[in-house]
Amino acid sequence: MLERCLGPRRVRQMQRGCRHSTVTFLCLFLTLVVLRGTIGAGKFGTPEQDFNEIRHHLSAARARRVLEETKPESSSESNSNSNNYATFDLSKILVDEPPSDDEKPNPNAPYTLGPKISNWDEQRASWLSNNPDYPNFIGPNKPRVLLVTGSSPKPCENPVGDHYLVKSIKNKIDYCRVHGIEIFYNMALLDAEMAGFWAKLPLIRKLLLSHPEVEFLWWMDSDAMFTDMAFEVPWERYKDSNFVMHGWNEMVYDEKNWIGLTLGVFC
Repeated sequence: MLERCLGPRRVRQMQRGCRHSTVTFLCLFLTLVVLRGTIGAGKFGTPEQDFNEIRHHLSAARARRVLEETKPESSSESNSNSNNYATFDLSKILVDEPPSDDEKPNPNAPYTLGPKISNWDEQRASWLSNNPDYPNFIGPNKPRVLLVTGSSPKPCENPVGDHYLVKSIKNKIDYCRVHGIEIFYNMALLDAEMAGFWAKLPLIRKLLLSHPEVEFLWWMDSDAMFTDMAFEVPWERYKDSNFVMHGWNEMVYDEKNWIGLTLGVFC
């Protein structure tokens, strides 16, 4: 009928135009869906919800602009006391308090980490038998291990140091997550007499006494990192050892030199 009235050529043009219009409409619909998912409501809400969201953003921006315009100009003194992170001096807060007369140590008294414990093996065995929910082995030949590390509470002199500290603790957390090891990160100084490299000793003592369920307490310095995440420590080899550390046999036994021992990593 249409071919008789309009001619076959005209009909083919109309059909082609309808197909193009359909494809164009479909592309427009998909474009709107993508825009709504990226900059619109994102949850396929109604147009009213979109308008409400746009109105909320505009009102918040207008209020923020008004506050910025009406904010009085601060003086040089107030600028010096601003909360800007770039100009804030954290060392003004992290200042060590001077010890009082009662806290000053006696240089003539011998130093000890704490009271002597002579029957720790018996006490630990009794505690494990009375607390079966906290076994010292979490699987066959799989002891309960606590990895302990830490750093100073003060920031590093160079921001790059803080950056590598974050990378180091993430490295240790990832390894512990893969191998089912618990981790403890410390930034507190438990004993003023044992600062610096010696701060690990009172910390390890307190952790050993407060966690009798731990079979191996594994210390790692903050600058030590795992290079092989798939490496599994052969704990079965050290089941009869009370202390495991790294060293060089020639320097320790032949030269009798304590520098041949390293306490960056031990358990």
